[in-house]
Amino acid sequence: MNQSIRRGSRGVRLATRRAFGIATALAGSVALSLAQAQAQSPVPGALQPAGMTHAVASLEASGVQIYVCRRDAANQLTWTFQAPQADLYDASGRLVVRHGAGPSWEALDGSRITGKLLQHAANPDDSAAIPMLLLSSTNAGGPGLLSTVHYVQRLATHGGAAPAQACVHEGEEGRSPYLAEYVFLE
Repeated sequence: MNQSIRRGSRGVRLATRRAFGIATALAGSVALSLAQAQAQSPVPGALQPAGMTHAVASLEASGVQIYVCRRDAANQLTWTFQAPQADLYDASGRLVVRHGAGPSWEALDGSRITGKLLQHAANPDDSAAIPMLLLSSTNAGGPGLLSTVHYVQRLATHGGAAPAQACVHEGEEGRSPYLAEYVFLE
């Protein structure tokens, strides 16, 4: 009889350990979800699209804003924005999307969208940064990650403003490094 009690106690201990393991895993999962939700930058009201949307992806961008030295209306040489060039990474550091002229975004799965500016807002945390944006998007081909995206938000911008040094040669190119968070919404 003592052996059956011991076996029963052992079974209870194993069941308790399993339950504790599952509870610990669930708690870790909830903590990770909360951390990811908090990692997404606050969005100014002007950059919120109308209607219900949900995020397809939130990616960190590292790249450059490309400027070209051109003559303005007063015939003065000035830096003029030409195009972005950036790689967008997921939370694990994996390259997911390339961002370029148009503006356009192409996922490594072949899906591609182009954007049209709807709204912009200054970054309250970095007044020298390029503005945060809300863009509408159009599917430019290919099924995949970006194929259902209707809006793109560029948030938490740092850097990217026109080069500080004056441009002196028409056609000269200047590149300004920038970081941002891109949120793709459907």
